[in-house]
Amino acid sequence: MIALIGHDQKKAALIEFVRLHLDFFRSQRLVATASTGKLLQTHLGLTHVECVAHGPYGGDLVIGGRVAEGHVTAVIFFRDPLTAQPHEPDVSALMRVCDVHSVPLATNQTTAEAIIDWLRTTHAPR
Repeated sequence: MIALIGHDQKKAALIEFVRLHLDFFRSQRLVATASTGKLLQTHLGLTHVECVAHGPYGGDLVIGGRVAEGHVTAVIFFRDPLTAQPHEPDVSALMRVCDVHSVPLATNQTTAEAIIDWLRTTHAPR
């Protein structure tokens, strides 16, 4: 499963990134925070996205729990480093759990490209 998250100011960039790799993402199990997931469904027709809570309402923590349980292979989280987030402790917890469990975490397009390349070579579609 791949987790997709985007801060409000980065959602358009995340949608465009997924659009560039749409064939890949169509073949993957996906989980996303609520508003990001709804945008993926609406703009890209990805009907198989599991939507959890909105980020500030615990969605980042839900995804972090999935990481800790071993259900998430990679997290693509387009963060906005220039805007303070009211749920920053949750974001930090998600990043920490990715580090603890050695789950790749991309926070921008360049690292997301690297993760997609890695997944294409090491993980068969599910």
